[in-house]
Amino acid sequence: MRAFYHPDQALHDPQQYLRFGRVVAAKDLPERTTRLLDALDRHGIRPEHPVECGLDPVLAVHAEGFVDFLRTAWDEWQTLPPERGPEVWPATFPYWSGRPDAGTRPPSRATGILGRLGWYLGDMSVPMGPDAWRSVLRSAETAVAGADALCGGEAAVFALCRPSGHHARTDRASGFCYLNNAAIAAQRLRERFARVAVLDVDVHHGDGTQQVFYDRDDVLTVSIHGDPADFYPFYTGFADERGHGAGEGANLNLPLPPGAAWPQFEAALTTATAAIRNFGADALVVALGYDAHEADPIGILKLTSADFRRVGAAVRALGRPTLIVQEGGYAVEVIGDCLDAFLTGLQDG
Repeated sequence: MRAFYHPDQALHDPQQYLRFGRVVAAKDLPERTTRLLDALDRHGIRPEHPVECGLDPVLAVHAEGFVDFLRTAWDEWQTLPPERGPEVWPATFPYWSGRPDAGTRPPSRATGILGRLGWYLGDMSVPMGPDAWRSVLRSAETAVAGADALCGGEAAVFALCRPSGHHARTDRASGFCYLNNAAIAAQRLRERFARVAVLDVDVHHGDGTQQVFYDRDDVLTVSIHGDPADFYPFYTGFADERGHGAGEGANLNLPLPPGAAWPQFEAALTTATAAIRNFGADALVVALGYDAHEADPIGILKLTSADFRRVGAAVRALGRPTLIVQEGGYAVEVIGDCLDAFLTGLQDG
């Protein structure tokens, strides 16, 4: 099994996160990559460095103005008065209706850094430091490299992406996510495969991935996640969101109640895999997060490390060329065990 990862992805070192009205330490620690690399090593997998591929694969999914903002935000931040904070961090936000059928917005009419911050950074969990863009771009390149390997004939590939991506919309970063790695990979796979499915098993709804493909019938998006009625991202991820226009029926949300454990997750996974088969997917992207684990500090589900072996086995049983794209998981002490279990299930069934 091939895997991809670039050391620059660990440079992103966010310092701030707003939780329950307090500024606290960030959850997306660089140490996460160390634990996951150790798990790959236990399986004899040596990640390859992705090659630089330019912005074309990114711009196939994301709006150019948004990408330009991410690329230049840190330098523009330096032009603010000296009392500015240690990271690019928004303080104002435009109104958004929450409609799942809402597409890409026009470019920001505000031209200064403060106004563009609130337009392109959707919440206060996406601060940007001096190395953020470099890590974000390398993460996207890792997803592209994984997709290209799958297009080249590999049966299964792992893209160790950090920062994560599934909350990033075409024109907005949020939820620790800046560019949508899974969506970029799925779009890349469409160059080789007619029908692609995205299975998201992160505890949070893959709202960005849903938005990217919501009006399309060539990419099926399926997300198993904690019920957004009282859980991030709050405004999308409900079961009645089925797609829009040509995409009607090509989006499936399977929200689970707080405290749900393997029996409920397994039932949702059975529904998800049946939908992927019925869709006739030629290739599969798995957005793999471990924050459904019972030890996760910001999760609400109760999976164990061993349960991820069952998830891997279910993915293997689908029999599709599969790209695994790393998403969340913030209990640093267990995420290596979760990946270890998933890979065991994926490789051994």
